[in-house]
Amino acid sequence: MKSMIETSDPGADREVLISRTFHVPRELVWKAWTELEHLRHWHAPEGCEIEFKRFDFREGGEFLSCISNPSFGECWCLGTYLEIVVPERIVYTMAMADADGNLVSSAAAGHVSEWPDETTVTLTLAEADGGTLLTLRQSVSEELAKRTGAYPSWLSMLDRLASRVGS
Repeated sequence: MKSMIETSDPGADREVLISRTFHVPRELVWKAWTELEHLRHWHAPEGCEIEFKRFDFREGGEFLSCISNPSFGECWCLGTYLEIVVPERIVYTMAMADADGNLVSSAAAGHVSEWPDETTVTLTLAEADGGTLLTLRQSVSEELAKRTGAYPSWLSMLDRLASRVGS
């Protein structure tokens, strides 16, 4: 007889972890994450818009984006691509910034002071049964991300990504 041992994820309180399967080839999901013409259509929660002031997709390259939310205003983020492994892995930082790309604290940007000045996002794409298993990790407490709206924003963006790629 098999026994089941339920364990808690020791990293759950330190990071966001989201997995989702897309029923399209990995190359299509990769293009949606790495090409500006695709990102503009889905990389913001439903009801919001995103603008990329800078976008340089290469290791060491940066992006400066602004999500405009009708309820909360603008949220500028500066990111740096740390690692890119085509078509399976992207690691990048995200930090609060102003419209010129100068780093600002979360509190100065009008957000909760507990939010880290910088987080790291690790995205992996694995082939799975003819589709793609996307796993997203962000180096911030999942509880804090849920409380601030960041976690549901990721879920909303992934819904929009699924629509964009036809999954």
